[in-house]
Amino acid sequence: MAAPNSAQRKACWDARDQLWQCLDDNNDKIQSCQKFQGDFEANCPAQWVKYFTKRRDFLKYKDKMQREGFTPAEGPQ
Repeated sequence: MAAPNSAQRKACWDARDQLWQCLDDNNDKIQSCQKFQGDFEANCPAQWVKYFTKRRDFLKYKDKMQREGFTPAEGPQ
């Protein structure tokens, strides 16, 4: 696959941003954002979809850790 050109990258990033905004507005309920999910998958290469999905999960986890702090699980002693 050829690398996306500038217009294709912008379309992908715009679709990603719209999906992420929808997910933020709907407490991560994907069923409320199906249209945006479809646009995201249609406008972005599959590898980018996978990357951006993992990236969002990581950023949400990182934000949670910064807000709530980290409490290690209690293991065997």
